[in-house]
This record gives sequence, structure tokens and C-alpha cells, in this order.
Amino acid sequence: MKIHPRLRSDAQRIFRAALRAADPYEAVLRHLYVPETFKHVYVVGAGKAAGAMAAAAEKVLGRRITEGWLNVKDGHKVKLQHIHQEECGHPVPDERGVRGAREIARIVAKAGKGDLVVCLISGGASALTPFPALPITLAAKQETTRLLLACGATIHEINTVRKHLSSLKGGWLAALAYPATVLSLILSDVIGDNLDVIGSGMTAPDSSTFGDAQAVIDCYGLGRKIPKEVRERLRAGIAGEVPETPKAGAPAFARTQNLIVGSNALALDQAAVAAKELGYRPLILSSTVDGETRDIARMHASIAREVRIAGHPVKPPACLISGGETTVTLRGSGKGGRNQEFVLAAAIALAGEPGVAVLSAGTDGTDGPTDAAGAIAGPAILGAAKKKGLDAQAFLRNNDSYNFFAPLGNLLRTGPTNTNVMDIHLFLIV
Repeated sequence: MKIHPRLRSDAQRIFRAALRAADPYEAVLRHLYVPETFKHVYVVGAGKAAGAMAAAAEKVLGRRITEGWLNVKDGHKVKLQHIHQEECGHPVPDERGVRGAREIARIVAKAGKGDLVVCLISGGASALTPFPALPITLAAKQETTRLLLACGATIHEINTVRKHLSSLKGGWLAALAYPATVLSLILSDVIGDNLDVIGSGMTAPDSSTFGDAQAVIDCYGLGRKIPKEVRERLRAGIAGEVPETPKAGAPAFARTQNLIVGSNALALDQAAVAAKELGYRPLILSSTVDGETRDIARMHASIAREVRIAGHPVKPPACLISGGETTVTLRGSGKGGRNQEFVLAAAIALAGEPGVAVLSAGTDGTDGPTDAAGAIAGPAILGAAKKKGLDAQAFLRNNDSYNFFAPLGNLLRTGPTNTNVMDIHLFLIV
């Protein structure tokens, strides 16, 4: 379906400008400096951007790297010389991830007091480093992850549970590396850039408890659905029968430095610069957007309509920009992702409002279990859909946004971007 050529082109240009600001290779180059005083340098990491981050680490460190290991998402490997890459399952962890997590644990555990562990963390690291604590099996962790994803739990809530089922997350990697020095370079993919949430906080003090993890399970009514060994692990933790995750003040954190090298806020700032260069008045609404996808989309659509009709809070031509990570509560059996659902819900809410285009996409290049990063829609999309016999409301009810946009040619495909700083939402209003 055709959108005004300028709106489509401009929206995509603004999105790509945001992607450039989140480039993990450049981010690591800006922040990585390692003195010659360390005897051994080990590089470990996980995430969708880990490969690109490691390429920058190799440029800085070269042959100084004693050993290295990354767990990366399928299709996200890059060319490296000194660091091994293990492709693993995401968002549901698999046996390859377990094998790689064990290798990461092995490497950091052998680091000594005069050594340095460089840890590269980006979005997806939690799912890519499954190292279940006893008595939990991989199958039990997979089922728990599926249940949490399907019920609409936030990434903060999901990671609270993950940390208390793991031997690596929740600060345990830093504890394993002690007394070595740990430098973590982190590309944030969570709202608020909380160190103990990004990648489930493998090198950060954990502020959550077993009780908090149980509260997440109870909040979504999963108590009878989660596997028995997970229930037993949480019960034992609350009872003090197994140790809590490492907290602030633990010795390991005195030798650990965590640096956020890239974030959604930085990407939004660059999107605003690009929008202004293209002649729009940019307005960044928030970099901390969360909540149910379709509700958040409708709220954004209301603001866009206000801009169009009344020139508030900014006059057209305008570009509304926001970022974060919404959640989709599965109600149907369709195919899609939160960004595609965002655009579909916004298009329905706008109901053909003239002169408004919307783009929403994941900065990692993937949106849910699809080959699209997101979608883009203009004011004529509902009419074009009707001509093809596509009922937008029915597709939204079935969580089937992918199959709504595919025949209209409105999916946004970027391929893997090797970065991840959550999602970008754009509304262009002329």
C-alpha cells in the first residue's frame, strides 16, 4: 500500500539515524581502554549486539586477548579472530545457550587477581545465557520463560524471575570472576537503564529477592503452571535454604565497573536531529514507554491527532518520537510482534487521519517471531486493507499484525542490525 513517498522515506531515514546512534562497535571504541598492567585479558559476553561489540574489543585489544567467548542469537555472528561465538536460541533459551553459559563461567572463574574480564552485554543476553541453578532443568526454564512472555510480564519482571533461577545472572558472573577486575560495557535494552535488569544484571548487585520473583509469579497467576522445580527453587530461596543473589557491598563489586555505552535515549536524540534536518519539528515524548502495546499506540495516536488538528503540543510539520518496550498480552493465535501490533492499533485509532504516518520498529531488526523489524502505515491503509478483504480489527484481535501488513507491503525489514536499544516509535504529521 502506498504511503505519501516523502513520509515513508523520511520515517525510514529518521529510524536509520537512530540506529546509527546505537551502533555498538563505535560505542565500545569510545569507552574501552585497558592498561598494560593486566596479566591476562578475557572477553566474554552475550546479546544481539555482542558480536559487533567484540569486533571493537578485538580492534582495541588484539592479541592481548587470552581467551574469549560470546553467546549470540542465531544469525548474529560477525567476523572475529580471537573470540569464539556460539549461536543460541532466543527468546526461549536452548541447550546451545547452556553450553555457552558454562564456557563463560569456566573462563571467568579461572581469572586471577592480576587479570581483567571484559564483559560485553546487550539485549537478549538473559535468554542467551541460561545456566539453571539446581534443581532446575533447561526444560523447566524454557517453560517458565514461555509462560512469562505469553502473560504480558515486563522485562523487569521476567528478569527478576530469571535471576533467581540462574547460576550466572543476578551478579553471579562478577562473583565467579572475583578477585579479577571486571569491566562490563553495556548496551541498554531496558527502560530506565537499570544495571541489575539489563541482561539480568550478570555483573551488577541484585536489588531483587526470591520474594520478588515469587510475587511476579503470583501477580500473573502462574503458581500452578510453572514447573515443580521452579516452585521448589523459589520456596527454598524465600526460606533461606539457598543463597540470595549477590547484593551491594559484596567484595566482587569493589573490583567491578559497569558502563552503559549505548541506550534508547541516545538513539531518540539522534532521531530528533535527523527529523529537524528533514524539516520537521521534533518532539521526544519519552524513552521509557511501557505498558500494553495497543493501549500505548492509541495514546500516541491521540497526541498525533491533537498535533494535526490543534497544533498542540507542537505544530506541523512535526515528528513525534518515543522509545521503550511495550508488551503484548496474547489473545489470539496470529503472527506478529509488538511493533507491528503498535502500528496496526495506531492506524485503527487514527482512522484515516490525513497527513499522518506511523512507524514502529525494534532497533535489533527483529519484531517477535517474524522476519520484520516492525511496520509503517499511512492514512490510506485501512481503505487499502478493506479493498483486499482485510479486517483490521479482526487481525488486531487475533494478534495477527504480520499477516495484515504483509500483503499490503507495509512491513519494515532491516535484517539483523547487531544492536538493540529497545524500540523506536515515530509519527510524522504534515
